[in-house]
Amino acid sequence: MKSQYFKITLFLAVIAVIFIARLAYLQLFTDRYALNAANTSIKTEYIIPQRGVIFDRNGKILVGNQPAYEISFTEALLKPDFDTIGFCNLMKITPRQFIARVNEIKKEKYYSKLTPMTFFKNLSREEIARIQEIIFKYPAFNIVSRPQRQYEVSTSGNLLGYTNEVNDREIAKDSLYYLPGDFIGKTGIEKSYEKDLRGEKGIQYIQKDIRLRSIGSYKDGSLDRDVVTGKDITLTIDYDLQRMAEEMMVNKQGAIVAIDPSTGEILVLATGPDIDPNLFVGAEKTKNLYRLQMDTVYNNRPTFDRSVQAAYPPGSTFKLLTAAAALQMGVMDENTVFPCGGGFNYRGLRVKGHGGADPLIPAIQVSSNCYFSYAFIAIMNKYPGNPTKGVNEWKKIMSSFGLGEFLNNDIAVGSKGRIPTGEFYEKRSGGKKDWTSAYTMNGSIFNGMGQGDVLLTPLQMANSLAAIVNKGWYFTPHIVKAIDGKPNPDPRFKVKHKTLVDPKHFAPILKGMEAVVLKGTARGLKSNDFTMLAKTGTAQVPQGKDNSIFVLAAPAENPRIVIAAVMEHAGFGSTWAGPAATAIAEKYLMGDLKREQLYNKLVNASFMPEYKRQWEVELKRKGLYKEPNRDSLKIENIQDSLKFIKNETLRAKLIYKRDSLRLRLKTPKK
Repeated sequence: MKSQYFKITLFLAVIAVIFIARLAYLQLFTDRYALNAANTSIKTEYIIPQRGVIFDRNGKILVGNQPAYEISFTEALLKPDFDTIGFCNLMKITPRQFIARVNEIKKEKYYSKLTPMTFFKNLSREEIARIQEIIFKYPAFNIVSRPQRQYEVSTSGNLLGYTNEVNDREIAKDSLYYLPGDFIGKTGIEKSYEKDLRGEKGIQYIQKDIRLRSIGSYKDGSLDRDVVTGKDITLTIDYDLQRMAEEMMVNKQGAIVAIDPSTGEILVLATGPDIDPNLFVGAEKTKNLYRLQMDTVYNNRPTFDRSVQAAYPPGSTFKLLTAAAALQMGVMDENTVFPCGGGFNYRGLRVKGHGGADPLIPAIQVSSNCYFSYAFIAIMNKYPGNPTKGVNEWKKIMSSFGLGEFLNNDIAVGSKGRIPTGEFYEKRSGGKKDWTSAYTMNGSIFNGMGQGDVLLTPLQMANSLAAIVNKGWYFTPHIVKAIDGKPNPDPRFKVKHKTLVDPKHFAPILKGMEAVVLKGTARGLKSNDFTMLAKTGTAQVPQGKDNSIFVLAAPAENPRIVIAAVMEHAGFGSTWAGPAATAIAEKYLMGDLKREQLYNKLVNASFMPEYKRQWEVELKRKGLYKEPNRDSLKIENIQDSLKFIKNETLRAKLIYKRDSLRLRLKTPKK
C-alpha cells in the first residue's frame, strides 16, 4: 500500500516539476509572454505584402496592385480618457455610429482586445492625408496600408477572380496566417493560387513607453520578420484571344474554350455573360458583388462560369467519341454500315435524319443521327442480355478521356458533367437486368448522338478533342504557365494521360472531321490559309431553341489549337458556334483575323430573348409583367456591347444607333 502511495506521490511531483520548469523557461528565456502582454508595452505591427502580379502568356499585365487604406482598432490601447468626440469629428461620424461599430467588432468570432480589428476600410488618399497628422492622438487606432487589386483589363472577371475579407471559416482553416481584416482570394485565379499570390506578412515589434509612444524596435528588431512580396503568375491565357472570345459572347450565354493540345495549356476560357473585374474594387465593391450574385433575371447568373461549371448535352460533337468507343469495343469498324434509309427506326422509335447506308467517315461528314444511334445500340448489346456491362465498358472508355469526372486541374470551380452507368438505366427501368426492351432504352440510345443522358462542360469538350487529335492522349488542361518566371512545378500537368482507345482507331475519325470541313456540315467555314478538323453540333434543349455547338482543331496535319464553342439557344452549330471557333483559330494561327465578317456576325448577335420569353410567360401568369419599351432595351444592349467592343468603326456605328434611339425616346409622340 505504501509502495503504491509513494508511486502516486512521485508521479505528481514529477508533473509539478515539469510544469514549473516549463513556466520558468517561457517567462525567463523566451519572449512569448513579453510579446503577448500586448500592445501595452509592445505593439505588434503587421506589414501586408503586395500580392503577386498576374500576366497573360505574352507578358501583358492583367492584374496589378494599388494602395488601399483602412483604420484598425485595438481595444487594449483604448485609454480611459479617450476623446470620443474628437475622434468622431476626425472621422466624420457620430458618437452613435462609433459605439455601434465598436459593438459590431466585439461580436466578431475572432475578436480579441489584443488583435487589431478593421474599423474603417476603403478610405481615399485624400482622407488619409487629412487623418494621418492627427491620429497619433488616438493610439487605439492605426492607419493600415493594404494593397488592393488594380485590374488592367475590363473582361475575364470569372477567370481572374477577386479578393475580399476573410470569413470565420477561412481564418479557422489557416489561423497561423490570417487575422480578421485580412484579404484572401475568393474566386478564380486569386483563389486557386492564393498561397503563391499572397506572399508573407512582415512583423514589427514596437516598444512603447508609459504614454504608449513609440520608443523604438523591441530588442533592436531581432524578432522582426521581413515582408515577402507575393509571387507573380503567368497564365497560359492569350488575352488577345480571350478578349476576342468574350466580345463575341456579349448578349449570349455559353462559353468558348481553346487549348494547346500538345501541352494542355488553356489559351481561352471565356464565359458569357462576362464580368468586368473592375467591379471587384472600390467603394461600391460590396454592392457590386451582391448585385452580381443576385442577378438571376433571365437566368443570367454572371458569376456562374459556364466554361467549367455548365454541363451541356454535347449534341453531334459527341459522335466522335461514340465512334472511338465502338471501334475500341469491337462492335463495329470503319467500314460498318447501318440501315439508315429514311432515318433511324428501331422498335417503334423513329428519328428523322440523314438517309442512306454509309460507313463511318461519310457518317461523320454528314452527321448521321441514325448511324451513331445504331452504334450505341451495338455498344449496349455487346454482351447479350447484359446491357449494363456494355454501358459500363463504354463509361470506362469515356472516363479515360476525362469525362464524367473532375479534371483535377488548377481552376477554382468545375463540374464533373455526366456519363451514365449501366446501373443508372437499371434503376430507371425498375431494377431490370436486361432493360433494353424497356422504355428507358429510348433515353440511352440518344447517348450515341449526344442527346441522351450525357452532359459535358465546354472544357471537357475541348479536352476530349485534344485527346482525339493526339490519337489517344492528353495533358491535364491548366491555366497557369509559370510562377515567378519559372515553369509551373505542379506535377499534375506533366503526366501524359492515355485513353483506353487504341491509336489506330483515331485515323478514320480524323478523316471524318476533315471531310466535315471540306464537303460536310462545316464546309462554309473552310479557310484558304489553314486546314481544319471540325464537328458541328446542334443540341436540343427543353427551354427553347437548340444550343449551337462546334469543336475544331487546326491545322489538320498537326493541330496547335483545339476549340469548343457553345452558344445557348442560338440554333445550328455551323451557323453560330462555328464562326466563333473559326475566328479564334484564324487569329491564333495567322496572327490576325482576315475574315472579320466571322467576328462581326457574332458581335452583333443576341440570343438572350430566349430566356426573356420564358420569364415573361411566368410574370404574365402572376400578373406582374409590364411590356418593356423596345427602344430602351435596344439602348441597354448597345451600352453592354460598348463595354467590350474595341473596333472603332463598329463602336462608332453602335454609338450613332444608340444616340438616335435616345433622341426618339425624348421626342414626344403626336
